[in-house]
Amino acid sequence: MKTKETVKVHRAGISPAAVCPTALTLPERSVVLWVLDVLEKAWGMGKLSPVKAHEDPLDGLIVTILSQNTNDKNRDRAFAQLKLRFSSWEEAAASSIEELASTIRAAGLGEVKARYINQALKRIKERFGEYSLKGMKSWDKDKAKSFLLSLPGVGPKTAACVLLFELGQPAFPVDTHITRVCKRIGWAPQNATPEDIQSIMEAAIPQEQYYGAHLNIIEHGRHICTARKPACPSCPIISCCSFAGKTRRGEGQWPPPLS
Repeated sequence: MKTKETVKVHRAGISPAAVCPTALTLPERSVVLWVLDVLEKAWGMGKLSPVKAHEDPLDGLIVTILSQNTNDKNRDRAFAQLKLRFSSWEEAAASSIEELASTIRAAGLGEVKARYINQALKRIKERFGEYSLKGMKSWDKDKAKSFLLSLPGVGPKTAACVLLFELGQPAFPVDTHITRVCKRIGWAPQNATPEDIQSIMEAAIPQEQYYGAHLNIIEHGRHICTARKPACPSCPIISCCSFAGKTRRGEGQWPPPLS
């Protein structure tokens, strides 16, 4: 039988009754808005790791492909090496897979990502007549998403990142941090895939809050709701958490030192 756990959340003297789902249901809007408000106050809408749109969305696409299965530091090192080695995307497309792979080795999976980048660049040139995605800025979301998903190496998360951060379209990318946080607070079942969670989040969160919510949940997952030894005593949304391994709330400092 599907059940819901009723909890109380306390903020600024307000104690609204909150219901956090433990079954495959959308989280209640009042709970979602409360959690997003708390996380925005805590993390400043992603101010700790701002995401700036590139002049050409193609740069953002390449960066996102490089980010797959690695961290931001390695991604940025690989992208910087690409820019140093090649004067243009046309030159990069004309290079060999081996040369591309060597250039981006810092990001890992060099040969795989090199093939993705090489093939994506060629598809983009065929579609737009140039190595640029600026033409997509005038497209609607569905058209842009369909084209992005047709490119080699582009799945739902990569497409959503380009849509949200480069094209300003409403999309909610889901990474490992968002997956972990959503499952722990009962917004998604334990067997949910990232694609499942993307659908849940896009239905539960107001579109105008996708950007901030995405960044803030990631920050929360990086610094508080970590994979190992989460800082539960310092968590401001612990009252909405169904994580079996959580510790009791103590006198944790908030915000905690981000060392």
